[in-house]
Amino acid sequence: MSSIIQLTSITKFYQVGEEKVHALDGVSIQIQKNEYVAIMGPSGSGKSTLMNIIGCLDTPTSGLYELNDTSVSDMNDNQLAKIRNKEIGFVFQTFNLLARSDVLHNVELPLIYGGIGSMERKKLARAAIERVGLTDRIHHKPNELSGGQRQRVSIARALVTQPSILLADEPTGNLDTKTGDEIMMLFDTLHKEGNTIILVTHEEDIALHAHRRIRLRDGKMEVDEPIKNRKILTRPTTVMA
Repeated sequence: MSSIIQLTSITKFYQVGEEKVHALDGVSIQIQKNEYVAIMGPSGSGKSTLMNIIGCLDTPTSGLYELNDTSVSDMNDNQLAKIRNKEIGFVFQTFNLLARSDVLHNVELPLIYGGIGSMERKKLARAAIERVGLTDRIHHKPNELSGGQRQRVSIARALVTQPSILLADEPTGNLDTKTGDEIMMLFDTLHKEGNTIILVTHEEDIALHAHRRIRLRDGKMEVDEPIKNRKILTRPTTVMA
């Protein structure tokens, strides 16, 4: 397997008054293509900072970050935006959908930012929507959808650029248990189809879907281990929440 993410001695500190706060302190991680990794840690552990750096939403104070053999540690904001649009699909706890736009337009958005023409855009968006089982809701607006359906829209939007990585931040945080299980089954399916998934969560039960667990504490790596007793859901993926 080829390495898709290489973090070497990553540090990130913030100046708070006269105090220097280390959010990350010498973290080194390698993630291979088609891995399914859960990043965990208590509040203040550095997991959100790590997610922001992996997602090219922030840059490290020091250390090297290579994404698909490209160094992104010292990129400027415009360069980071291009990398984000091309390489990373984001799934957020709060969905982040445009309320006045239908499913098709919401899924098209990354392609619009990427300068893709209208016909190709719609073709790719429809294919992504079909992958998450929402073809019959393609012209519905977010307020006409359930919470689970809205999260499926955000997953389709994340998939539409065919990114190297799916980065999911507490993807079931706003969902009930049954609907959360449906979303995690969808992630299981996407992983089996070849997607690299990085899941940021504080819930042990959700992390058990991944194959590997990385746990941070006080900005340092505490645990990096395979998950032996994975949670495998067997309910039909055709049941749409």
